[in-house]
Amino acid sequence: MVLGNKHLTRHHVLLILTYVFRVDTLECHQTEYQLNEKQCCPKCPIGSQVRSDCTKRGSTSCQLCLNGTYMNIPTGLKNCLPCTNCNAGSGLAIKKACTRESDAVCKPLDGFFCVDQDGDGCLEARNHTDCRPGQYISQQGTPFTDTICKDCIGGTFSNGTFCQPHTK
Repeated sequence: MVLGNKHLTRHHVLLILTYVFRVDTLECHQTEYQLNEKQCCPKCPIGSQVRSDCTKRGSTSCQLCLNGTYMNIPTGLKNCLPCTNCNAGSGLAIKKACTRESDAVCKPLDGFFCVDQDGDGCLEARNHTDCRPGQYISQQGTPFTDTICKDCIGGTFSNGTFCQPHTK
């Protein structure tokens, strides 16, 4: 490429294109959120959401999270996060209730064990295994482990709980 009487290399063309099409990026402080390409707004505190964004005349307007929602970090979001449902139909119970500042923490119901753990909470639980006839409970299930069943040895039988000798 020739510009005037000077030869431009690919390198020069790329530099010129980079300069012409450069995008100025705005970096907001960690206590702010980016509203548009040219404005940073203060984040709302934990337990709240943005009601209205900041303007040149005023700061961000915040409102508390509604029941059933929470926000555990300062935010620029206009909606709080929905609380986790510790559904008994899924084998879960509330270990720690949801508040405006933190999500609910679930635990397995009695007779269930956790198959998907998240920190000190449970996301998914399954029924403990029932041992079949001819097996006994080798290790009782816990909230975090399934029941372990083993086969009865010769000359004994089981209804699924423990082995007994056959009557002679």
